[in-house]
Amino acid sequence: MGGLYPEIEPYDRGMLDVGDGNLVYWEVCGNPAGKPAVMLHGGPGSGCVPGWRRYFDPAAYRVVLFDQRGCGRSTPHASDPTVDLASNTTEHLIADIERLRERLGIESWLVAGGSWGSALALAYAQRYPARICEMVLFSVVTTSKREVTWLTRDVGRYFPADWARFRNGVPTAERDGDLVAAYYRLLRDADSAVRDKAARDWCRWEDAHVAVRSDHRPDPRYDDPRFRMAFARLVTHYWHHAAFLEDGALIHDAGGLSGIPGILIHGRMDISSPLDIPWQLSQAWPGSELIAIDDAGHGAGEPGMREAILSAIDRFAVSPRTRS
Repeated sequence: MGGLYPEIEPYDRGMLDVGDGNLVYWEVCGNPAGKPAVMLHGGPGSGCVPGWRRYFDPAAYRVVLFDQRGCGRSTPHASDPTVDLASNTTEHLIADIERLRERLGIESWLVAGGSWGSALALAYAQRYPARICEMVLFSVVTTSKREVTWLTRDVGRYFPADWARFRNGVPTAERDGDLVAAYYRLLRDADSAVRDKAARDWCRWEDAHVAVRSDHRPDPRYDDPRFRMAFARLVTHYWHHAAFLEDGALIHDAGGLSGIPGILIHGRMDISSPLDIPWQLSQAWPGSELIAIDDAGHGAGEPGMREAILSAIDRFAVSPRTRS
């Protein structure tokens, strides 16, 4: 991963009791006296990975990463079909972020997030604007009903064979209806074989609609049954409930972020999440800046995205250094 900061290990970590029987894994790395920053991972259900540490100058930042409820190293894990997701909502995640900030004694911090992490970052910032120094968001989404319909039906026009396979993963009577609702039901089926097939079909489609480049390689995380099931359950749980947000609220209420510097980074070729969403957000958020990356699709690994994210985070560092 050229251009990133060197690999580092956390100097502190733990499990935060956030109530409802949930323990959230967290870690801190970088400079204990540095500028606080938190990275919000995508999915929902992706979990934080060591690579995210390398986007922050370890001499300038005190970097906080954590696994959202139900995924990664947090417990209980959503791969277990007996785990009730009723206490796993956007409101719960916002409260978890704030509880973690208080636990670590942080007054305010830079908030970064990608994909679902960008939507969660917006929801958190709109609830607690005084706790935000700056924001760096990439592959920006708001998880509106329109976006979910696009991802599960309309974008199939670009991937007809993959989408037909995805649609055919649900019973015939449900194929012309709400596909998220159908998969949400299948993933809760009493038969483990039904649940496993639904998770496989869901994750195969997740991998298909981001494949805009000829050198695309399937995400190896989907080969892990535990990851696959938790990811599919959490994504469908949030999408089925419209992310537990008033539809369109993250853009409608973006004016409340006025005065908070924000950089929005998005690929022009992001078919999964078209550019109009971050553009609308930038128009509604005074003080934000939209950077569109030519030839880039969805994700930090796309051409030009990594460099833009690093540059944006460096811009807000107190004294950034040169990366190796």
